[in-house]
Amino acid sequence: MNPQENIVIDETSNPELGKYVGQDILFSDGTSVLGADDKSAISVMMTLAAELKKSDLPHGDIYFAFVPDEEIGLRGAKALPLEKFPVDYCYTIDCCERGEVIYETFNAGTAVLEISGITAHPMSAKNVLVNPNLIAADFIDLLRDHGLPEQTEGREGYFWVTDIQGNQNTARVIVAIRDFDQTQYEDRKTYLRAVETLLKNKHPKAEIALSLTDVYSNIAQAMGEDVEALTRLYRVLEGLEISAKTIAMRGGTDGSALSVKGLFTPNFFTGAHNFHSRFEFLPIPSFLDSYRVALNLIKVDA
Repeated sequence: MNPQENIVIDETSNPELGKYVGQDILFSDGTSVLGADDKSAISVMMTLAAELKKSDLPHGDIYFAFVPDEEIGLRGAKALPLEKFPVDYCYTIDCCERGEVIYETFNAGTAVLEISGITAHPMSAKNVLVNPNLIAADFIDLLRDHGLPEQTEGREGYFWVTDIQGNQNTARVIVAIRDFDQTQYEDRKTYLRAVETLLKNKHPKAEIALSLTDVYSNIAQAMGEDVEALTRLYRVLEGLEISAKTIAMRGGTDGSALSVKGLFTPNFFTGAHNFHSRFEFLPIPSFLDSYRVALNLIKVDA
């Protein structure tokens, strides 16, 4: 793909490429992400806006929202004032191959363990030194048998140790908490509290504090009986002869935040693969089909 730096994407490591033989595909040069997550959705929406402006297609009020910081806690969607976004139906355009529909996401949270130890010179450390890095290691070790990202798939939840910082005095561990089932998600938080208590009992001289923050919720939990947005989406896919591939997404979308606010927000595909990777790629026909779905959702109303 990039002969100057010998960066290659091939079907051996990316077997999904086999689905797109003969198609034009967008790649980066392999030194950075392509940005299809989520510049592709912005392209779809802006092209749609331009088409609506120049055409005589009848339609009701249409609202586009471009919000930042989806990757760091859905901050933009959480801050979106719904009184300025008075819609009956709402969709996000994010993630994955042609035909994918998402109305289930993880429940997501973040755990932060802060540790203050007692430092001492090794020559006089016996019965004095409390190493915060070893306490952090104890904490991480107690998560291993409760699902890690590299051990799980489908609807299985996990703990993901994303950050570790430590020195002689303090240590800090950040853990992502994920589960589709709300009860199991709450059980994971309860388990972390139990681990905090265990560590405090094992290391009484250390200062240990755990904080838990909910980041987003499973869209499906906010769906209720009003599934018109989802029904319309399936109807459009069927009309375009695009096979719907409904998945429970092992992640979240801005729709997770909007759905919690009471605006049920399913998601449909951009067509891209390998998000967050330098091997991200976007087949052009799938990209165009994402636009066709967005356009035909408006035609359903018209």
